[in-house]
Amino acid sequence: MATVYDFSVKDRSGNQVRLADYEGKVLLIVNTATGCGFTPHYTPLEAMYKDLKDKGFEILDFPCNQFANQAPGSEDEIHEFCTMKFGTDFPQFAKLNVNGEEADPLFAYLATEKPFTGFGKGVKNAALKTFSEMNNKTFGDKAYIKWNFTKFLIDRKGNVVARFEPTEDMDKVRKAVEEMLE
Repeated sequence: MATVYDFSVKDRSGNQVRLADYEGKVLLIVNTATGCGFTPHYTPLEAMYKDLKDKGFEILDFPCNQFANQAPGSEDEIHEFCTMKFGTDFPQFAKLNVNGEEADPLFAYLATEKPFTGFGKGVKNAALKTFSEMNNKTFGDKAYIKWNFTKFLIDRKGNVVARFEPTEDMDKVRKAVEEMLE
């Protein structure tokens, strides 16, 4: 049975990184964008990282420009923005695609393990659903991720245990991470 440890990704410099290097840690894998309405998620993500990294927690940040071109910069520009504006210290990887024929295999795997079940209720969620459907229609059955800041929680054995859409309350995400670390 596959786990996230079976995948490799590229760091910001283009070097291959085996996710097996994170074996034994609780991971939160996130596709991000610097120009998104959810970009402020970097603040609670960084707070969570600072508070929990010594307990075996890592956040793996993957910029993606597939959602309304909200991550147009280079890897260095994106990294500089995140560190200067939000003080991020968790690992940030090379920009990648999460949908379509060019989707990174890691994200295709994550979304297959924990498929999209909806954005939740409310006016904002309904609006995001409509906008994401328009954006993702070009990807057909390979529209794995619906929007920026989708988060996947991985246990210490490399299994995908939860998916959090960007509309999910960050306190709920943190609680799930803390429970996984116990």
